[in-house]
Amino acid sequence: MNERERQSDILLPAHERVYRTLRARVMHGQIAPGVPLTLRGVAAEFGVSMTPAREAVRRLVAEGALKLSASGRVSTPELANERIEELAALRALIEPELASRALPRAHAALTDRMAAINAVIDEMIVKGDASGYVRTNLEFHRTLYLRAQAPAMLALIETVWLQAGPTMRLLYERLQRRQATDLHRKIIAALRAGDEPGLRLAIRTDVTQGLRMLAA
Repeated sequence: MNERERQSDILLPAHERVYRTLRARVMHGQIAPGVPLTLRGVAAEFGVSMTPAREAVRRLVAEGALKLSASGRVSTPELANERIEELAALRALIEPELASRALPRAHAALTDRMAAINAVIDEMIVKGDASGYVRTNLEFHRTLYLRAQAPAMLALIETVWLQAGPTMRLLYERLQRRQATDLHRKIIAALRAGDEPGLRLAIRTDVTQGLRMLAA
């Protein structure tokens, strides 16, 4: 987070600040699947009353980022194989379309930026930083999809990322990757070549193969 973003957060209402911070933690896999959260604990951490803590948690439950049990227990979701498969299917449908829409607006500065992000992914892998890996991997994809100029589609796929965040961390830890996937390099090469079929295939494979390996 840069200084401008920090200053912006200071000006946010308490419930929005708590919501955004918790949302980022879940999306980036900073919280493992099945970890419980309490309103009292959230309120204490952020130095707010129970009301903004409750509002932030309520919004995250509605988005599927957190799970509310019949007993009122709140936790990060532990996804069944069927749910993982469903999220993988959604990514396979939406993300190649976003990439295709971004392709006409791709330029050297964009692909250079994506290559630089991919290098950071390698650094996260060397460090064994699971959350850093998930966060930077999503940054790689978001950087491309922003060029699609399709805000509704981007918002939809970010909701999928949010629901899958803790599971993506689990996937990274299980696979114990040593370098960024070659599919990212294929994505960059397809963008530079203006190869839409190759881009769609590389995106679809990249965003689904890990989740489907986990479900299997």
